Amino acid sequence: MKNLDNDFRIIKTLNNNVLFVTQNNKEKILFERGIGFGKKAGDIVPFDTPVDKIFSIENERNLSNFKKIVSNVDSNIVGMCEEIISMISEELSEDLNEKIHISLTDHISYTIKRLMANDIIQNPFLIETETLYKREFEIARKAVKMLEKKINIKIPEGEIGFITLHIHSSRNEGKLSNTMKYAFLSNAIVNLVEKELNIKICKHSLDYARFITHIRFAIERIINDAPIKNELLDAIKNKYPASYEISNKACKLIETELHKKVAEDETAYLTIHIERIKMVP
Repeated sequence: MKNLDNDFRIIKTLNNNVLFVTQNNKEKILFERGIGFGKKAGDIVPFDTPVDKIFSIENERNLSNFKKIVSNVDSNIVGMCEEIISMISEELSEDLNEKIHISLTDHISYTIKRLMANDIIQNPFLIETETLYKREFEIARKAVKMLEKKINIKIPEGEIGFITLHIHSSRNEGKLSNTMKYAFLSNAIVNLVEKELNIKICKHSLDYARFITHIRFAIERIINDAPIKNELLDAIKNKYPASYEISNKACKLIETELHKKVAEDETAYLTIHIERIKMVP
């Protein structure tokens, strides 16, 4: 709980719990249960008012985009998204990148429109996302439950995955593009391996979780030009030639997507995971 250090003037009441305010030409978002009840634009929030969360959007472009959202999206939806962002910050016990106030709110408002129009929402990366970002996935599940309670609409499970990516992105300087690369490449590599081995991988197995996690960290190493040495490279190539060939094809996918050369050492490590999957009954 915090006390304001000066009076704020309300720009817009988003809902009973969320206010968009200004002080000395600085806009902020205030969250506190009941703080917006009976309040309207132009009202003053006294400096001694207790608040639970104060969010700031410092970047001018981000602030401009947030103001557009506040003007164009139903206030209750914006307020609801801010409550979700507050919950996410509380669950993680950390500050989030300010872009989440724009990206998550824009995403949720668009999703609600699609659901109201009975559009089908599918997420081909759901299992990969859950495996890679377990903590964020559980928080996203909680966010979806909050949404369902607020708007009284059943939300498909795939939406949990999309919100997970926004949460993960907000913890990593807003780098959603890299997060999407992990999900896309993981899914593409799994599809390739399944096709080459003519199998269907159980996406709830420990071997699958290890496989996906390895791909994630391999991608990070490749992006950051931080290869690891594999002393058993020649032995792996000789012992598992078929799996090495599949691994090589997977690494070609990575090279095409990232425009980076994948070292043979990485190919060999991936071979071991493919060989393990082959051995699963």
